[in-house]
Amino acid sequence: MSDLADLFPGFASHWIDAPAGSVFARSSGSGPPLLLLHGFGETHVAWARIAPLLAERFFVVAMDLRGYGWSSAPPSEKGEAYAKRAQGDDVIVVMEQLGHVRFSLVGHDRGARVGFRFALDHPGRLEKLALLDIAPLEESIGDADLRRLGRARLLSQPAPKPEQLIGLDPKGFLEDALASGTKSATLDAFDPRALAHYRAAFDEPSRIHAFCEDFRAGAGPDRELDLADRAAGKKIIVPTLALWGAASFSGHGAPLLAQWREWANDLRGVEIDSGHYLAEEAPEATLAALDAFL
Repeated sequence: MSDLADLFPGFASHWIDAPAGSVFARSSGSGPPLLLLHGFGETHVAWARIAPLLAERFFVVAMDLRGYGWSSAPPSEKGEAYAKRAQGDDVIVVMEQLGHVRFSLVGHDRGARVGFRFALDHPGRLEKLALLDIAPLEESIGDADLRRLGRARLLSQPAPKPEQLIGLDPKGFLEDALASGTKSATLDAFDPRALAHYRAAFDEPSRIHAFCEDFRAGAGPDRELDLADRAAGKKIIVPTLALWGAASFSGHGAPLLAQWREWANDLRGVEIDSGHYLAEEAPEATLAALDAFL
């Protein structure tokens, strides 16, 4: 992957020993610490259009989740190693190694699910939480979200069926997943250099298995924990921002916020003129919403 473009000029690179193995992260800036977590099919590169600007005001850390990008892909069965609670352990180690016990967290898609679980498990470590383009409990609201939910159900099927299906054309599967989530239903919104990173990180059997295990965790241990916490009335106590793309949840902003109000005591919401990939499709609007909140 050495021929891939560096989309974070001036950022330091870190390989940090964590429960997952080696976790890769980039960091830059000064000010309050801020962690950025990417979504499915992507890597830390998903934040390349806004991270340098955030680094003018924050100490920014953009991290590859376990199994993604340049982070280790630990072996796993039935989603065990990819449970969001376990991924939260990686977050703690990475941020402590970089000098921060308490920080704000911005997560998109799978990274937002890690952030959601982290806020419930470790509220004392968070200042603020921003969740980009997800609904609680992987429940579906709107046509675009329904497509993602269908893909999640496919990926969460028992091994090795999803792995075999993706293995027939890994890059084709990735590109279809990315394009179908955008407002234009094309890859036009993505920086071609970022797409090169995503393709390179996707086309490898152990990582394909890791992606599927991530979704198996979502359908299994993650959901069990979420349902138990909802039944117990557990809440996110830190200030929370829900951002969503208008094309992802078309006409469903009110019910989406109503769902999040069941979980968050201090919630605000902003709709962005975008599809699922807010930071790449609408970086200026996404940055403005995050700046106002953070």
